[in-house]
Amino acid sequence: MFTYLTVLAFLTAAVAVCWAWYQKKICARHWTAEEERLRLERAEIEKQRAEALLRAKEEAEALRKEVERENKERRQELQRAERRLAQKDETLERRLAGLEKRERKLNQRERELEEAWKQVEVLREEHRAELERLSGITADQAKELLLRQVEHEIRQEAAQLIKQIEEETQEEADRQARKIIALAIERCAVDHVAETTVSVVPLASDEIKGRIIGREGRNIRAFENATGVDLIIDDTPEAVVISAFDPIRREVARLALERLIADGRIHPGRIEDVVNRCRQEIEQRIREAGEHAAFETGVNGLAPPLIRLLGKLQFRTSYSQNVLHHSVEVAHLAGIMAAELDVNVAVAKRAGLLHDIGKAVDFEVDGPHALIGVDIARHHRESPEVVHAIGAHHGDIEPETVEAILVMSADAISASRPGARRDTLESYIQRLERLEEIADSFDGVLKSYAIQAGREVRVMVKPEQVDDDQAVQLAREIARKIETDLSYPGQIKVTVIRERRAVEYAR
Repeated sequence: MFTYLTVLAFLTAAVAVCWAWYQKKICARHWTAEEERLRLERAEIEKQRAEALLRAKEEAEALRKEVERENKERRQELQRAERRLAQKDETLERRLAGLEKRERKLNQRERELEEAWKQVEVLREEHRAELERLSGITADQAKELLLRQVEHEIRQEAAQLIKQIEEETQEEADRQARKIIALAIERCAVDHVAETTVSVVPLASDEIKGRIIGREGRNIRAFENATGVDLIIDDTPEAVVISAFDPIRREVARLALERLIADGRIHPGRIEDVVNRCRQEIEQRIREAGEHAAFETGVNGLAPPLIRLLGKLQFRTSYSQNVLHHSVEVAHLAGIMAAELDVNVAVAKRAGLLHDIGKAVDFEVDGPHALIGVDIARHHRESPEVVHAIGAHHGDIEPETVEAILVMSADAISASRPGARRDTLESYIQRLERLEEIADSFDGVLKSYAIQAGREVRVMVKPEQVDDDQAVQLAREIARKIETDLSYPGQIKVTVIRERRAVEYAR
């Protein structure tokens, strides 16, 4: 038993010793591997540090070489700059020396020129004195004479140049104006009918005159009171004359009298009833005439009062020309010319249609019809351009727009075309005489003649008092005075004629 236990104990101890030795062996091997790993890591670190140090040394060496190279280049650049500066200094010194030498020469030359100039002045004074002695006039007198001669020559050349420019400009302007006006007239051809300020009502027989007069004249008094006209019943066979300054009243009276005569019942009550109905009918015709005029010219947006005033122009005449027909024609002409000139066609047509609107009330309001029309158009809120063109169409205000000038031109064209207006012989002769008086009032005029129905005045001048250049100026001054002192339709041509005749007889 003891032996067995001893052996077991011995074996146990041996096993324990072997196990301990084995564990120790494993631990020793483990530590040896760890130390080897650490050694390798330290070797790797040392290697990397050596490589980094080598790279740093190489970079430092390269940087040092680069710095040395840049320093060398800078030193070389500085040396080159120093050499250039040295060369420039030498050049400047040479130039300075040359300038000093040139300055000395110039100073010497200047002194020589001063001496020569003094000699020239002395010679000039001697020559001037000699010239004054020989010519018998002083230098100032000679200068004044020369200046007068030069001034005269310049004035002649300027007058000739002005004449040439004016002729060329006038020819071109006349050519373009004739083209535009001819086109406008061609596209706006209308008929003209002369009208008068009295109306004649034909009668079937003279017996009707008694019925119109009535018992003790009560019918004619009732008719005149209701219409506001004068009914003239005289020895004119089978006709009664209605006279009134207001054309609308005259038209109402004419229409009423025709209906009373056709009806046969003429007494105060019937007269008043017929006159009222005729007045309403004329009022309707007035509105229709105004609307038709606006529609025909393409003018839209007119206020109803303006439409009515336009219609009243249907019964208004100016120098026997119907004012509404004239206004429509002016609107067409102004619109056509505005289209040709590429300006505002709507403003031109609107102003042309309304330019004589003041004539619809000039029986009731004092003043020029153009300014009355300005007030009417402004009251009904027409545009400032239209208002201005209305006021400027007769020169009551100065035209400032192209449309205003076109309305003036269209008004003159419509009024001056053949057959448009009828003037009295007396006023016609007075205008011709006044034309000749204006031309004869200028100095140097020998005789003047108004020709071509007063559309041209020919002026004969004295050739010894008026030269060719002064003739141009005289024509311009006569035209300006005619524009200022005379009222006329269209335009008047002023022709100044200067001629010199030499007569000799062979005996």
